[in-house]
Amino acid sequence: MAYSVSDYKTDAHNDWCPGCGDFGILNAVQMAFAEMQLEPHNTMVFSGIGCSGKTPHFVKAFGVHTLHGRSVPFASGAKIANPDLEVVVVGGDGDGYGIGVGHLVNSGRRNLDLAYVVFNNAVYGLTKGQAAPTLPRGAQPKSLPLPNINDAINPLALALTAGFTWIGRGYAYDVKGLRGLIVRAIRHRGAALLDVLQPCPTYNDIHTKEFWGEKVQTERGELPRILRLGEEEYDGRVSDPGDIAEIATKRQQAFERVTRIEERTPIGVFFEIDLPTFTDRLAGRLPGMKEQALAKMPIAGAEGAPAADIGHIVEGFAV
Repeated sequence: MAYSVSDYKTDAHNDWCPGCGDFGILNAVQMAFAEMQLEPHNTMVFSGIGCSGKTPHFVKAFGVHTLHGRSVPFASGAKIANPDLEVVVVGGDGDGYGIGVGHLVNSGRRNLDLAYVVFNNAVYGLTKGQAAPTLPRGAQPKSLPLPNINDAINPLALALTAGFTWIGRGYAYDVKGLRGLIVRAIRHRGAALLDVLQPCPTYNDIHTKEFWGEKVQTERGELPRILRLGEEEYDGRVSDPGDIAEIATKRQQAFERVTRIEERTPIGVFFEIDLPTFTDRLAGRLPGMKEQALAKMPIAGAEGAPAADIGHIVEGFAV
């Protein structure tokens, strides 16, 4: 069966604010699923709390709407139990970079095979526009009575130091380009973080659609604020994962690119490397996991008697 974009849409009522960047991200996710022909019964979308947390309600696949900041642990458990699942995590910047930042760091260092798409609008949209971890110090969107007094987190730099093996950034209104980035993040075998810049028309009157769409003055004249990495000579992929020098060079190159202060904001893939995943390493220690995934073991026999046998995995813990 061939799946179309409409096959990944549900009939659930969508009450996001008009003009919200969430719509563009949702469309890009559905388009990416259709391009990849993901089987809905073998795909799971996890989310936390926030406006973006409703995304699984609108995607026709298995969806898990979890707790605030806890989507990654839920997704990790599903992927470890059944490595054949296609696992995608979605959430806001407050959910992922605030209360859930510890799980973000640990999923990177484990190199869990999942794609994490973060909706980044710099405010807590669901709870009336408080400053999110990505709002710059001194910024005062209309939802704040006083300017923000905290420095902003740099999620891409954090992901790089945490060990994510695929790191990218997209823009919600660039749906076609975002679709391609989501496809690449999902196809990557390892921990992939895709930070998506998006307007919040209700509470953030600084980072608006007009802000991201305007032209800025540069040494080369007026150019669009959004800079696609394809417009300049940049290649973040490590061609030889065994070449320590190349890895160091590409990491440094990516770090400089994501921390550089300039008028134009780059989007695209900043870093990519193929390394063994957490389940690869776990199966190396517990060979029984290669025989049968935990989630595919029979729970009970025909008459209801317990039938699960994890002895082949337990043996791996013997000392």
